[in-house]
Amino acid sequence: MHIKIGTRSSRLALWQAEYIQELLGNGGVSSELVLIETKGDKIQDRSIAKIGSKGIFTQELEDQLRAGTIDIAVHSAKDLQSSLPADLGIIAFTEREQVNDVLVSRNKTVSLTSGQPFVIGTSSTRRVAMLKHFCPHVTTVDMRGNLQTRLRKLDEAQCDALLLAYAGVHRMQYDDLIVEYLPVQEFTPAVGQGSVAIEAAMSLTNEKLQTIRQLTNHEATETCLKAERAFLRRLEGGCSIPVFGLATWAGAEISLTGGIINLDGNQMLRETFTGTPAEAEQLGYQLAESILAQGGDEILQTIREKL
Repeated sequence: MHIKIGTRSSRLALWQAEYIQELLGNGGVSSELVLIETKGDKIQDRSIAKIGSKGIFTQELEDQLRAGTIDIAVHSAKDLQSSLPADLGIIAFTEREQVNDVLVSRNKTVSLTSGQPFVIGTSSTRRVAMLKHFCPHVTTVDMRGNLQTRLRKLDEAQCDALLLAYAGVHRMQYDDLIVEYLPVQEFTPAVGQGSVAIEAAMSLTNEKLQTIRQLTNHEATETCLKAERAFLRRLEGGCSIPVFGLATWAGAEISLTGGIINLDGNQMLRETFTGTPAEAEQLGYQLAESILAQGGDEILQTIREKL
């Protein structure tokens, strides 16, 4: 069996694809990488919200899945839109990395808890809104590009620190630049943060699908992400909508915390629902309905009018 793996060409995307290669290789499956440039890679002079978030980092890979030139596409799970076309599906989620957002800087004295003003670079509307809510003393600047590009901009003094996902920083071995780990109880991460997702066309042979799934899928992570993605899907959230969600599995129970925050950071709705692993997707849907009923629908409408 030989698998063609579609991936973006950034160092982090390649790390993810090579990780999948390694897992497949451990099971005796050969593979090759097919590098594909996406809309999000090509357009660097505008924020993600202004480009339009639907499929910004996935569309071109999905086109190649349909064409059969690749067998699977590898993504950061947090980059995947909440609803996929009927002819495509996620067939595996890898074991999740630590989910926290982290503050990265060359200056070891910067801290969100210091009360001192400084400038943070981020391209995430969720992170910007949460910083406005919890840390109004800091200023944010839009910071697009891969991790290495953002670090170069940091070194050029375009900002004092970057706010990033721990998973990417760790995978690129920049742990020494982490000056602060943000608590998930406040800075709840984006849905899917920390996991690598494998997408395939439904026309993929069952033999390949089952083999890939057996060698790469992590059941507990998959169950948690099903809850998170159901929550996001019901809210119709995307990369440009400041929605957050995190499910954890302890014992016989799934706990899902999620919510939404407006762009100004002065309205945040957050709630936690619990249930059994078998109820994961239902849990996500119920949480979304509760958030919408509390005023989340109005927050969403206002956000979409402004973006």
